[in-house]
Amino acid sequence: MLRTLFFTLTCLISTLSLAEESHAPNPLVTLKTSDGSITLRLFRDKAPATVDNFLAYVDAGFYNGTIFHRVIPDFMVQGGGFLPDMSEKETREPVASESNNRLHNTRGTVAMARTNDPDSATSQFFINVRNNLRLDWSPGQPGYTVFGEVIEGMSVVDYIVTAPTGNVGGHQNVPLQPITILEVTRQSLL
Repeated sequence: MLRTLFFTLTCLISTLSLAEESHAPNPLVTLKTSDGSITLRLFRDKAPATVDNFLAYVDAGFYNGTIFHRVIPDFMVQGGGFLPDMSEKETREPVASESNNRLHNTRGTVAMARTNDPDSATSQFFINVRNNLRLDWSPGQPGYTVFGEVIEGMSVVDYIVTAPTGNVGGHQNVPLQPITILEVTRQSLL
């Protein structure tokens, strides 16, 4: 009887801990790449829909095997939508822009890539390798939604941005040697 009670309590505590972690205000995610690991802190408190969208892709394993397909020195590295053969992955519905969240596109921040439509972001994201304040929201300028920051592995990002690039499959600034996102996982907040 006591064993059953102890087991039940242990399961309940584990479940509550996991549920609390999955809804943490600023969850951590690690991108394991072919060039090293990058750990991100996500700002659910400032961009909740964007973070939930990103985490849905993480939890589905969507990013595993994709590449950084756009690398521009002194600007940013972009990934999250293409495979090494430059085929684009099918995505979920776009998420509404949250760029008016008072976060800035500064070095080390992570933002959603999009088309000219501010509400067109799906899976692609970029990491700023310098301050890109011209990408921020301002009246009349929709900006790009910042939803996280690099907390470990910025040296990996700095290495990625030095990759030789060229035109591949009709796309510019593509690393000539694919830089693969091997796996993206949530991290424990212990």
